[in-house]
Amino acid sequence: MKARRSCLSVPGSSESMLAKAAGLGADELVLDLEDSVAPAAKQDARTLVGNVLDRGVLAGAPVAVRVNGIEGPLFADDVSELAGRGIGSVVVPKIERPQDLDRVASLLDSLGAPAADVRIQALVETARGLMRAGEIASATPRLEALILGYADLAASLARPPGSDRPEIWLYAQETVLVAARAAGLQAIDGPYLAIRDEDGLRTRAEHVRALGFDGKWAVHPAQVPVINAVFTPPAEEFERATAIVAALERAEQDETAGATELNGQMIDEASRKLALHTVARGRAAGLA
Repeated sequence: MKARRSCLSVPGSSESMLAKAAGLGADELVLDLEDSVAPAAKQDARTLVGNVLDRGVLAGAPVAVRVNGIEGPLFADDVSELAGRGIGSVVVPKIERPQDLDRVASLLDSLGAPAADVRIQALVETARGLMRAGEIASATPRLEALILGYADLAASLARPPGSDRPEIWLYAQETVLVAARAAGLQAIDGPYLAIRDEDGLRTRAEHVRALGFDGKWAVHPAQVPVINAVFTPPAEEFERATAIVAALERAEQDETAGATELNGQMIDEASRKLALHTVARGRAAGLA
């Protein structure tokens, strides 16, 4: 499992922000060519991002690029010019049907060896995309994550400004999570835009972590430590999960044992599945 506790969105038009991004502690840097870049600056931003990648400024940091939408004139060049320059994935906005991802995968395939290992992350941020999340999640082997995008989804659903109570997003969160898990993908929560509200960020991150999400986008460097902390399993939780896996492995030596006891509590195959997920999260976060 790749660590995607924190995915920091970095405007592709800001050379100063791109230069600082690698040292900010995010698990993944998402170099943004879409919403954070003014329309007139998008082609220059693509060139800047390419130059930054070529110079190795971001060496050692997992990098994705959020390209412009597939229906626009910039999409194909965004992918073609950047896919072979050391990025791990392309983040594609406003995916609404599996055929959208077929188009992205076909373009990557056409680029040959330089793009052979480039993966796809799909942003679910429209009503149509949410309705087809399960189909989208199974569209292509290149897909490795679904991301829930709140701002555009709010517009698509015609929700009035200020409609940000956590409970109104539960259906969307569960839908994206279930679709991702059914397809063996990561589920990533979208950003919390109140960048000065650390308590609010922590509350939202803890909520989606409890649901089962793997991580959350950040739109400001100050959000990264909070998100990383929330999505890193506590030491006690990680140690217990490791102990569960070990105990069940020992129990397998007795072919008649479908369950065993650990510290006075019965554990079984269901316990193992949950423990393995916790162990994977912990190891991805650097726990040993």
